[in-house]
Amino acid sequence: MMQSTPSGLHNVPMAEIQDAEYTIDQLAGVTGMTVRNIRAHQSRGLLPPPAVRGRTGYYGPEHVARIRMIVEMQADGFNLNAIHRLLASTAPGTATRALDFGRSLREPWEDETTEFVEAEELAGRMGAPGPDPKLLAQAARLGIIAPGAEERWEVLSPALLRAGEALVSLGIPIEAGLRVQEKLDRYADGIARAFVAMFVEEVWGPFEAAGKPEADWPRVQEALDRLRPLAVEAVNATFRRSMSKAVEAEAGRMITRQAKPARPPRERRERRVRHRRERA
Repeated sequence: MMQSTPSGLHNVPMAEIQDAEYTIDQLAGVTGMTVRNIRAHQSRGLLPPPAVRGRTGYYGPEHVARIRMIVEMQADGFNLNAIHRLLASTAPGTATRALDFGRSLREPWEDETTEFVEAEELAGRMGAPGPDPKLLAQAARLGIIAPGAEERWEVLSPALLRAGEALVSLGIPIEAGLRVQEKLDRYADGIARAFVAMFVEEVWGPFEAAGKPEADWPRVQEALDRLRPLAVEAVNATFRRSMSKAVEAEAGRMITRQAKPARPPRERRERRVRHRRERA
């Protein structure tokens, strides 16, 4: 049954239009795409033809999902050729599944809200007497901050900035914290690639090789959704275990050093001289 829909409903959830049918003008209103572009995409093979009854063509949820995929992928920088290849591999009737999966795939893992601060305030929070171009550049390179307008800075990760402030309050210079963060980024990148590779090899690869059957979409979607908390939980548990080992090992070395009697300065100098002579 045809459903008359007003324009401007680009963000209507797909679940609410599962049984809807649209003329091309109504489809333009639902998707926010012009009639001209809809016809152009159809001629390129990006959209399937409408169901024709009488002299009128009717479009359904599959067309809405495909148009939304086109718009979102173009916003992500994909050209029409790449989008055409993806849609050509999407089985008829599964565009809604593919759209939902694509949105889940691109959903950010972090949920921080950025904030803007003046350069002087940012310097104070970093433990510096004033804006230090070198420190600011290093923090920007690590993705913690980004330059904004009017000598303000956008804090991309308030959590990391708060961690840096805590280090400064403990008497640890922010430079040391940034060096550690640089190492954390490298290790985290490797961990992230390992989880992505596991998903591709064990879930997406076999699914794609099977032709992305409709019946398997829920399983693939569930695997992606569950991977997020599982990955975070695994990383946290592994890090806690590694920290326990590292602290325990260093504590043992610290206690051993404390237990050793201190050598007199002259004896230490003579020992260094003998050591150099032996090496020579």
